Amino acid sequence: MIKKLPAYCLKIIDKFQKNGFSIQIVGGAVRDLISDKSANQIKDWDFATNAKPDQTLKLVGGFYDNKYGTVKIPLSKIDPTQIESREQIEITTYRSEKGYLDKRHPDKIEWGKTIEEDLKRRDFTINAIALQLTSFTSGKLSYEIIDPFGGQQDLQSKIIRTVGDPDERFSEDSLRLLRAVRIATQTQFTIENKTFESIKKNASLIQNISQERIRDELFKILATDFAYDGFMMLRNTGLLELVLPEVEKCFGIEQKSIHRHHIYDVGNHLFFSLKFCPSKDPLVKFATLLHDVGKPETAGKDKRGTITFYNHEVAGAKIARQISDRLHLTRKEREKLVTLVRWHQFSVDEATTLTAARRFIQRVGKDYIKDMIDLRIGDRLGGGLKEATSWRLNRFLNLIEKVLNPPFSIRDLAINGNDVMEKLNIKPSPQVGKILNKIFEAVEEGKAKNTKENLLIRLEEFKQKAQK
Repeated sequence: MIKKLPAYCLKIIDKFQKNGFSIQIVGGAVRDLISDKSANQIKDWDFATNAKPDQTLKLVGGFYDNKYGTVKIPLSKIDPTQIESREQIEITTYRSEKGYLDKRHPDKIEWGKTIEEDLKRRDFTINAIALQLTSFTSGKLSYEIIDPFGGQQDLQSKIIRTVGDPDERFSEDSLRLLRAVRIATQTQFTIENKTFESIKKNASLIQNISQERIRDELFKILATDFAYDGFMMLRNTGLLELVLPEVEKCFGIEQKSIHRHHIYDVGNHLFFSLKFCPSKDPLVKFATLLHDVGKPETAGKDKRGTITFYNHEVAGAKIARQISDRLHLTRKEREKLVTLVRWHQFSVDEATTLTAARRFIQRVGKDYIKDMIDLRIGDRLGGGLKEATSWRLNRFLNLIEKVLNPPFSIRDLAINGNDVMEKLNIKPSPQVGKILNKIFEAVEEGKAKNTKENLLIRLEEFKQKAQK
């Protein structure tokens, strides 16, 4: 039961209906409303209408810079109370589509006359539902749900299913292959069997999609709490081998041998590391997924028969850089990803010194220390260990804390011996140290602020006492 819609949505609907146009809410907003999500929680509001783009512009303004019939309107233009918001409302003309030579965009678009005609072109049944507002009186909504393809039933059954023939839908727009996995991951729905088999059958079509689009879908999967499940689906559908062949290559590379703690092969270890990584940052989770990606090309055995991966972190950093370039990550994203992969193999033991901690900070950078620890936690748990940390790692973290936040000492005072001698007109002597100690005690006890101006005033007080 949908009880409430944002005032700006009602305003748009009222504007179109009063001018004789049909308009409905479509897309993820409808899906969320039917799933009992509060309207206040929904950020993306999309509308479909029989009004042509130029007619929409006349009614509500905005801008129209594409051939697909979508007019974008800043939310602040509709609702002045949202002046700080960067969100946009999208209103798209009903349309039908024909021909998809590039496996992504329609070659021909024709404006449609009905919402049913428009819903027919959409990807999945749960996205092919529209909400038609029939009246809004005395604060009460009256509406109709337009659902020609059983989307409500699939929502209730938690199923991802294409609208019509899945082979046709994926052939039209091959990004839908990844979108199916991404939406299933975000919603924790199951991909319907016929749709799933079609993804496996048509997986190679993903090669028609730009790397930027692939990157965006991968990072949306990584941004969820169920990234492990999403990447398992990518692998089971055959998509992983095509979008991240470097990771697929890690499966079957054994690590279990004498003198080694690993119980999984490299690929499964990477997946479990991703699963247990505590970070919410998609890029850190991506680095966790890739941290041992250099192992296949560095695998070997020593004289004892122990499996080795010497310098795999160096090889992995090179591969991470190549992946970053292929997916068109920003320079800062690439730097962070490569740094985390390159230096993840840091060792900690009872002999680790402050010097080693300083060296670690210099290599990783202060901004990435927490990210590296999150990667290490994922690495540990993903290797079969039961505890997220160890006493050795905790000791190392204490050393890092000491380097970053050394204890307050006389050296940290805002004044020094030269200031004391100049202010009190005295020569170098033990007295200088005694005065600095008294100043230090006052600051440490909270009796004086550690600013040069304030401490010079304290010295003046010393001078006046000495003159009495």
